[in-house]
Amino acid sequence: MEDKGIIMSGKLPDERGSTMTDITYNKVVNFIDKHQMIKAGDVVAVGVSGGADSVCLLHILWRLSGQIPYRLLAVHVDHGVRAESAQDAAYVRRLCETLNVPFYLHRADMNDYAAAHGISAEEAGRQIRYKAFEEVLAGTQQGMQRCRVAVAHNADDRAETMLFHLFRGSGIKGLSSIRPVRESVIRPLLCLERTQIEQYLAAQGLDYCRDSTNEEDAYTRNRIRHHILPYAEREICSGSVAHMGELADILSETESYLSKQTERLYETYVEEIMPEYPQTEKKQPVETDRIDMPVSLRIHGTALLTEDPAMYKRVFLRCMERLTPYRKDITGQHIADLVNLAAQNGSKELSLPYGIRAYKEYDRLFLYRKSGENIETAITGDDDTAIRKEYAIEPPTEIFVPGEGTYSFTLLENDAVFCKKQQNIPENRYTKWFDYDKITTSVLLRTRRQGDYLTIDTALHTKSVKQYMINEKIPKRQRDSMYILADGAHVLWVPGYRISQGYKVDESTKRILQVQLRGGFHGGTNRSTIE
Repeated sequence: MEDKGIIMSGKLPDERGSTMTDITYNKVVNFIDKHQMIKAGDVVAVGVSGGADSVCLLHILWRLSGQIPYRLLAVHVDHGVRAESAQDAAYVRRLCETLNVPFYLHRADMNDYAAAHGISAEEAGRQIRYKAFEEVLAGTQQGMQRCRVAVAHNADDRAETMLFHLFRGSGIKGLSSIRPVRESVIRPLLCLERTQIEQYLAAQGLDYCRDSTNEEDAYTRNRIRHHILPYAEREICSGSVAHMGELADILSETESYLSKQTERLYETYVEEIMPEYPQTEKKQPVETDRIDMPVSLRIHGTALLTEDPAMYKRVFLRCMERLTPYRKDITGQHIADLVNLAAQNGSKELSLPYGIRAYKEYDRLFLYRKSGENIETAITGDDDTAIRKEYAIEPPTEIFVPGEGTYSFTLLENDAVFCKKQQNIPENRYTKWFDYDKITTSVLLRTRRQGDYLTIDTALHTKSVKQYMINEKIPKRQRDSMYILADGAHVLWVPGYRISQGYKVDESTKRILQVQLRGGFHGGTNRSTIE
């Protein structure tokens, strides 16, 4: 590639009397203001490859920095693929020197990175670029400044992405295409078509680097760019790209609204079981795990299916997203399979991508994923060879039970807790109080045994724990692995469900055993009726 000079020449007049560059510049500035992309005091790292789009973006943001006091940085990534990449980097460096914009060069081998991580070259390039942004911003941020990453996607890119997703069978989120703002990433040029960008550069006398691979039809996006969009503009409707951008905005707003409704229904019908480990245990999560990722979900499937199909399908998709860091291999067929599973009678099972398993018992659907530990055993109790411990309780003490959570036992004096004798015991599903002096043997935290029973009313009528669990529709595979609190065969508490009437605190109570359960399968997520 020949050496590129940088020329700041005069501006070409617009037919309406204004300069074309001022119209384009103001259009971008208004777009930035509409989406609140940049504020005074921000640090903005703009990705500059040297191509037309990124050179235009750099120049407009440089002009804007004269109006809004913010810090502008330029980041160039050399992917180590093209022979002329060093010349591209040199050109961008000179352009930044002319504009007095700090320049940062990041080099990486995209092909090696792709091979090492088992991903496509395109995805490898994207990850490398965003890591470069993070490194630059981490080294330059001061105080409480907000950091933004500016990338040069334009209206044509948005239309290409929309068609690409449409042809592959995407939903509303995919069809809404590239968004103006996604977290800290901003795209100020989404309001400009490629021809407008080239006209701006010509008017400003700015040259740019040309990537020969962009002219090839080897990539699907290039075929859309070179053949489908020009044909649509020429033969179907002039202004197709602009119209697709308008539709993308409508779909983006629709998706935003539906996402809020999906979250509302998710909170209503889905219970998350989060992993919990004792403080003394340091667990290294596998690479694909998120810190906030649950190990299992319990879905009120029958109730969820009373909602509109458009919404319950979105909730099922949301469930899948919560159990895996990826989405690309989750298809409409997987969601349809979950819907069918929830609608069927009896107990069924289903295998899904990323090691996710689903099964149904009664009116509930259970989703869980396998990781480094045996999550299936921890949640469902399928491993008959597992050793289930029994814990003798001597308060005060804390006991961590894998898959259940952490139990805290505290002994309290009645007068110290309840100032008035007639005060009602507060209802709390995961904090319970028992009359400690009514306990006849040592209290055990254990799984159920044959003959276990609950006192179900003030007349001291009893019911077997087995029958109670059946009535409560507790899944069969869960019953034998659930821990209960027992005084001999008399059960004080089925955690997450009910306590025995025989141990309730009353006016004569002197000592109170307080039991709290945090995390695990039950901790704070069960929504069954309190008895």
